Amino acid sequence: MPVEVRLPTVLRPHAGGQSSVRANGDTLADVFSDLVRQFPGLAGQVVTEDGALHKFVNVYRNDDDVRYLDKLGTEVSDGDVISILPAVAGG
Repeated sequence: MPVEVRLPTVLRPHAGGQSSVRANGDTLADVFSDLVRQFPGLAGQVVTEDGALHKFVNVYRNDDDVRYLDKLGTEVSDGDVISILPAVAGG
C-alpha cells in the first residue's frame, strides 16, 4: 500500500531533490526497504547496517513517533504520511 514519505532537506539530494516520495509496504520496515530500492543513496541514512532505525533521525507515522509504537514493525496503511526528521541535539 502506498504511503507518502516526507524527507528532510538533508536527505533530499539522495532522492533527486524531492521533498516527498511514494513508497509501498505493510510495515515501516517494508516502506524503508522500498524507499532504499528506489533511492539507493538513502541506504544507511535512515536505517543502520543491522537494520535498526538510525539514532540520528526521528520517524513519525502521521503524527505518532514510531519509537512509541512498534518502531520498524509499525504497520502502515494506504495514505499514511511518514515523516523523517533529523534528531536535534545541543547544549
